[in-house]
Amino acid sequence: MTEHHSPDEQRPPAGALLARSHVHSHSHEGRLEASDPPEDDLDGLPHRAAVRLPPELDDAAVRSRRAAITPGDFARYEANMAEILTALGMNLETPGTHDTPRRFVRALFDATEGYGGDPKLVTVFPTECYGGASCELSQVVEGPIPFISLCEHHALPFLGRAFVGYIAHENIIGISKLTRLVRIATRRFGVQERMTHQIAEALLELTQPHGVAVYMEAHHLCTQMRGVREVEPMTRTTAFRGAFETNAGLRAEFYDLAGLRRGVRD
Repeated sequence: MTEHHSPDEQRPPAGALLARSHVHSHSHEGRLEASDPPEDDLDGLPHRAAVRLPPELDDAAVRSRRAAITPGDFARYEANMAEILTALGMNLETPGTHDTPRRFVRALFDATEGYGGDPKLVTVFPTECYGGASCELSQVVEGPIPFISLCEHHALPFLGRAFVGYIAHENIIGISKLTRLVRIATRRFGVQERMTHQIAEALLELTQPHGVAVYMEAHHLCTQMRGVREVEPMTRTTAFRGAFETNAGLRAEFYDLAGLRRGVRD
């Protein structure tokens, strides 16, 4: 189902994304810079243009808050965590647990590094089309891409794999960038349903393709360790854009190329 955007969330025209060519890095404030030399990483093809991620995945304010955390802040967080762990029963006076509050806080910081973006995910390349002008015969599918994320409801992990596909129009993106995109979306607090659509929307922004397909499946520890304490169920989510929304044959081909059973949540 196509998502609707408010006027101030409307996607910029393709030309706006492609306005600055041969730009290869951005600063912590999200500005694109041309100071670094080109880094051709897709069969020797030169960079075509610099692009930006949608605001949901590239929030300068969040990056600034994370960058502003001082050693004193970390010490305070660790002290708070020590109080919580002690209250819950952990003995922090043993060699193995003395540094647990510090390790826990640092582990959370590392697990949410997706908020920092990825300076290497900034370029697209000219399309390589082998199916006529529309390229509708050229699906690109990458996966499985493993991921581990943190549920925003309980801050417990959910882990699984993602498959990302698209049908190129004027631009393609380096295959490794699809993995980087999944990591940006999942290495943060969130819910699987939203992340699935964020990946689809971001790829739509980056490449302006004919269609995008995203499939994610994961085990959620928040349902395994607490509440109903499920063990086996797998949560599956999909997001389709463009040609994939209206063409069941393309969706079936996506599932087949991904090695998934045809018709899963079709």
